[in-house]
Amino acid sequence: MGRARMVRSASPGMKEPQRVDIDTFLAAPERFDAILDVRSPSEFAEDHVPGASSCPVLDDAQRAEIGTLHARESAFAAARRGAALVSRNIAQLLETRLADRPRHWRPLVYCWRGGQRSGALATVLARVGWPTSVLDGGYRAYRRRIPGELERLAQAQAFVVLAGRTGSAKSRLLEALEADGAQVLDLERLAAHRGSVLGDLPGDPQPSQKMFESRLWDRLRRADPSRVMFVESESKRVGRLHVPDALMRRIRAAPCARIEAGVSERAAFLLAEYSHFTVDRVALFRQLDCLVPLHGRERIAEWKALAERGHWQRFVERLLADHYDPAYDRAIRRNFGAIDAAPAFGLDVTDARAREATARALRARHDVTVRTAAGARKGEASASVR
Repeated sequence: MGRARMVRSASPGMKEPQRVDIDTFLAAPERFDAILDVRSPSEFAEDHVPGASSCPVLDDAQRAEIGTLHARESAFAAARRGAALVSRNIAQLLETRLADRPRHWRPLVYCWRGGQRSGALATVLARVGWPTSVLDGGYRAYRRRIPGELERLAQAQAFVVLAGRTGSAKSRLLEALEADGAQVLDLERLAAHRGSVLGDLPGDPQPSQKMFESRLWDRLRRADPSRVMFVESESKRVGRLHVPDALMRRIRAAPCARIEAGVSERAAFLLAEYSHFTVDRVALFRQLDCLVPLHGRERIAEWKALAERGHWQRFVERLLADHYDPAYDRAIRRNFGAIDAAPAFGLDVTDARAREATARALRARHDVTVRTAAGARKGEASASVR
C-alpha cells in the first residue's frame, strides 16, 4: 500500500511534453530554442521545417526493418524491435548532440504526424527536465498549411520587380540591395538555380518542390509587409521548380524597374558568372542540345563551333542575340503589365561599385523607409534654416 501511494503521489509531478498546435507554431517559431525533426534522414532531406535539426530516432535502414517486421511477423514484433532501436538512438543523442544543452533549453519536437517517434524523444527530454513541446499533427500539419500561408503572405507583401535581359546582373543587384538594407526575395538563390537552360549550379543540386516552398515561406514570414521587397523577373519555373501561382501572380502585378546594359558588357559578365562551362564543354554542349527543338541543329552547331574555337565572347553574344534576348523580350511583355511604365536604370554590370550605386538609387525611388528617412532629414534641415 505504501509503495502504491508513493507512485500515485509522484504521478502529478511527472514532467510531460506539451502539445503545440500548428497555428501557435506558425505564429512564432522563434519561441523555441531548437526544432528537432526526428524523422528519418531521407524524410528530412526531402523537406523540413526551416531551422530544424535532423535528430532521427530511426534511420532509413531501421525504419525499413521495422516495416518489414510489421508486415512479415506482427505489430508486436515490430513494436518491440522499434522500442529497442529508438531507445538506443535517443541515448546516443543525449550523450552527444544534446549533452551540453542548458537546464532551461526549450526544444520543439516533431515527426510525420506528431505521434510515436516524436513522443518517444519528447517524453525523455521532458523527464530530463527540459521544457519540451511536441508539434501537434507533426510535419504533415505543417506541410498542409504552407500553400495557404504562402498565398496569405504574398498578398500582404508589396514587390518591386527588377526587369532586365539575361546578363543584366539582376541577381547581383539583389545582393547589393540586401547589403544596403533592402528586403529582397532571391528566387534563384532559394531554388539553387540561375533560371535558364544553363542555370544549374555545380555541386549545388536543387531542393525538392516542398523544400523550395518551405524556404519561400520562411523568407516571406520574416519580411516587413510595410516595406517593399525587391524580386527578379523570373518565369514560373526556376530550373525544375515551380514558383507558387499566388506568389507569381502577385509578382507579375507589381511595378517594375528596368535594368539596362549593353550586349558586350552582359556577355563579359556572363562569362565570369558561368566560367565553369568554359572548362566543361561536355556539360555545356549537353545543355545546348536541349535548345535543338527551338533553334534547329544547324544553329546549335554554329554556337558549338564558336565554343570549340575558344571564341567565348562571341559565343555568348550569339546566345544572347539568337535565344535569350528575344525570349526574354516576349516573356516580359506578356507577363509583366507594368513594364512599359517602368523607370530605366543604366548599369555597368561588371562594376561592383556601379551595382551598389544602382541599389541605392532603387531604394531611394521605391523603398518607403529610405524615402521617409530622406524626408525627415530634409525637414530637419529646413527647420534648422528657419
